[in-house]
Amino acid sequence: MTEFGDLYEPDLVSAQALPAESGAESGVRPAKLDELIGQSRVREQLELLLSGARARGGAPDHILLSGPPGLGKTTMAMIVAAELGVSLRQTSGPAIERSGDLAAVLTSLGPGEVLFIDEIHRMARPAEELLYTAMEDYRVDVMVGKGPGATAIPLDLEPFTLVGATTRSGLLTGPLRDRFGFVGQLDFYDRPELEAIVRRTASILQVDITEDGAVEIAGRSRGTPRIANRLLRRVRDFAQVRADGVITRPVAHEALALYDVDHIGLDRLDRAVLTALIDLFSGGPVGLTTLAVAVGEQPDTVEEVCEPFLVRAGLLARTPRGRVATVHGWRHLGRTPPQSGAGVAPAPLFGARESDED
Repeated sequence: MTEFGDLYEPDLVSAQALPAESGAESGVRPAKLDELIGQSRVREQLELLLSGARARGGAPDHILLSGPPGLGKTTMAMIVAAELGVSLRQTSGPAIERSGDLAAVLTSLGPGEVLFIDEIHRMARPAEELLYTAMEDYRVDVMVGKGPGATAIPLDLEPFTLVGATTRSGLLTGPLRDRFGFVGQLDFYDRPELEAIVRRTASILQVDITEDGAVEIAGRSRGTPRIANRLLRRVRDFAQVRADGVITRPVAHEALALYDVDHIGLDRLDRAVLTALIDLFSGGPVGLTTLAVAVGEQPDTVEEVCEPFLVRAGLLARTPRGRVATVHGWRHLGRTPPQSGAGVAPAPLFGARESDED
């Protein structure tokens, strides 16, 4: 069995230390459920789950959190540990390459601790199969020796709670998904929620911001708190260096223009994808690989970083024949859509995929 410490060190987060993280920069995460802004349905469901577990004096069911990056999956895992008053151990699916790696992590857990595995869908299959019995029976079988003389030694585990996070829930195997007692789907945040997040973060960072300044930043945050907090830090720098330190709407507008973030949140790469689709391929349809080559990026980057927001904003559609610019996409770039409607989709086609045969 591989020694866990030989591979990597887990992040051990004390629940009591969460509110007192060093420095204001790392302390913007909410530490309790009542401090969490947005995700009201998932928050209410988690509150019931954790309250029931505390009343019974046992560990709650295993938790799976799914959704796009930046919506707060890691934050919620920390909140689960804080609400239970236990420690949190963090690792990621790609870091667990062998079943022995996972066995070492599991056997090191204390009673009631929370294990957070980010990008759990990328965990190696042997490790995933070991996780089945650990989640159900709190037991792992460790193989000792090789060949005909190999024997399996069962090791009992302390009761624990697994919190898995994934950005691509469709890649999870059925057996693994079925072993989670609670599945929470995180949604994009609306503008009032993002405004509240920007104001809260500004208060923690001791940044002066006006109401209209918070509105300006929230409107360009693509429904994602991580992006909102990142833009706030960049606007703060601009305000401190080139203004009087106060973030107003004009200051935020000028700062975000400098960082190539337009009024709906598109950045340089987003606009490059949309511009290539319209100017080079007449609005499509065009395959993913061809579009990625046109903008000088990897297909995975275009598909996972740019397309989700472009589709959600109604600027691009994914059809069986390829990517197509919508009427809104043409107009967003100041172009006139073709009168014939060729290469233009009236609305985004959520979930549609194409064979990508260029």
